[in-house]
Amino acid sequence: MLKNKLLALILVGILSACSSTEPQILRGVDGSELPPAFASFPDIPFPEPSYIDMDETRTLGSGNNWNGSLVFSTPFGSNRIYDFYVSEMPKLNWSEVAIVRAKISHMTYLRDRRAVQILIERLDDDESLVTITAIPNDTGVRLKQ
Repeated sequence: MLKNKLLALILVGILSACSSTEPQILRGVDGSELPPAFASFPDIPFPEPSYIDMDETRTLGSGNNWNGSLVFSTPFGSNRIYDFYVSEMPKLNWSEVAIVRAKISHMTYLRDRRAVQILIERLDDDESLVTITAIPNDTGVRLKQ
């Protein structure tokens, strides 16, 4: 009996290790509920799992009008997180302005009267630090959607 339970536990561990290692979106583009820590930022996709660094995050406002810098870590390499944002930002109507893939990748997007810069820093092969800075875009520059 104990051997069967131990074997079942080992199999569950092995199978969970074989699950998808691609980042999943923390919330659906259909507006499904965000965890409380991310609820103030519904216009930005987050990879699942993500962990907000409350000591480094400085934001004002909420919803589609928040400004400031949001810092979080995620247990995915920087290349996967870069690909995640290239794929997910257009789904939320963000238009790409410029992207640079480097040791610290830089991505800039515009939507309505806002600009967002995403910095992705590789901490190691399986962890990244992401800083998303949102600011008003009153320059009059608009990109076609």
